[in-house]
Amino acid sequence: MTKAIKKQALGRGLSALLKDPENDITSVEDKNADKVVGNIIELEISAIEINPFQPRSNFNEESLRELATSIKELGVIQPITVRKLEFNKYQLISGERRLRASTLVGLTHVPAYIRIANDNESLVMALVENIQRHDLDPIEIALSYQRLIDEIQLTQEQMSERVGKKRSTIANYLRLLKLDPIIQTGIRDGFISMGHGRAIINIEDLDIQTDIYQKIVSQNLSVRETETLVKNYHESLKPKAEGKAKSESSFVIEDEKKNAITEYFGAKVDVKVAGNGKGKITIPFNSEADFNRIIKLING
Repeated sequence: MTKAIKKQALGRGLSALLKDPENDITSVEDKNADKVVGNIIELEISAIEINPFQPRSNFNEESLRELATSIKELGVIQPITVRKLEFNKYQLISGERRLRASTLVGLTHVPAYIRIANDNESLVMALVENIQRHDLDPIEIALSYQRLIDEIQLTQEQMSERVGKKRSTIANYLRLLKLDPIIQTGIRDGFISMGHGRAIINIEDLDIQTDIYQKIVSQNLSVRETETLVKNYHESLKPKAEGKAKSESSFVIEDEKKNAITEYFGAKVDVKVAGNGKGKITIPFNSEADFNRIIKLING
């Protein structure tokens, strides 16, 4: 109990330090920076602005109310993380749900870790802090990766090192952004899963993509069934083997020619031609003498 009281007092004391203009801390080298950076401090909510780099853009209202109820009863258990912008002004790096829920229950202060970082570091920190959360939808994650590519010029290999994810995982998320916007919205709203999206992305035609998306939703298709649907679509685009074989047939033997062969050998000769132009001639014989007669005719 005593430790908890001392910890709270320390937080309040540091808050007072940050409000002193003569002790304004803007870098890790400033006086008293070691007392502030990385420590838990009670900050005024009014001094905190939302991070524009926040990967999450959708917040479930019911989940937010549940968190607010928990905070009202138990307080903010896990501190938020902010970066210092200027005197008594901070920007949120992670913990927006906790900040919103605290505001809902009327709190004026929240516990926070203080960081000092530039915009690029803030974006990376926000992504790393939030990318691990289960309530980020796949499109939000993909957009976060894309922002790192566009704004920080990170390669997929560099992102893999920064966020602790395999390069193939990052690539799979980024591919979702090639889906039709309607389908992306469907993933965000939970109508289909990322697995469905990964199956649909194998089709380049956006109109066909949306047709398959409508079938998934209306027929409640599984990911496996969707993969089969996509496979069947690709199969339908291939030329049919039977039609191809017929088109390759080089000739047709007329009855007149068949009759001529029959008359020459003195036996009803069977002539067959396959679709690719290949064939066979069958000459029947009734005895050994008849066989020898046919051989003489063949040898001339």
